[in-house]
Amino acid sequence: MPSTPEEPAPPGGGSDPGRTAAEGGRVVRVADEGALADLARRLAASLPARACLALEGDLGAGKTTFAKALAAAVGVDPAAVVSPTFGLVHVHAVPPRPGGPGRIVHADFYRLAGAGDLAEIGWDDATAGDAWTLVEWPSRAAAALPADRLDVSIRIDAPTVRTLTFTPRGRFRQGPW
Repeated sequence: MPSTPEEPAPPGGGSDPGRTAAEGGRVVRVADEGALADLARRLAASLPARACLALEGDLGAGKTTFAKALAAAVGVDPAAVVSPTFGLVHVHAVPPRPGGPGRIVHADFYRLAGAGDLAEIGWDDATAGDAWTLVEWPSRAAAALPADRLDVSIRIDAPTVRTLTFTPRGRFRQGPW
């Protein structure tokens, strides 16, 4: 089950009782990884070629699993998408498709002291151009995040059940999420 009826998944229409109209966004509950993959496919179909997703959640919440599902949705082998905890940034080429990203930049800010650390790893070069930037632990260097982004909070509800809260920022408020 991709989402419960009272919690519509992006990019579908409707309102969400858990969020105010001013906040926008959606709250989606997924039952398992298959439902998460379906949600990621629907989200991937609605993202522009250049997008930043800030992925928040406790250890084991599914941030990397969600990144794998998004990557798979655009033709990247999900086995190649691993947690960038020690490498900090992994870049994955995306098979060409009209309106799609040229690559996925998957970053993990957990080990950063702050936004100043990003210059050392070539952050600006890695995130330039048409790319989806997926950032785990974004609060560690929040000052470096673009104003135009989609914040995704992942909460563990049960061993396989997760609740994802999508909060659009900047121009993403105009999107379907």
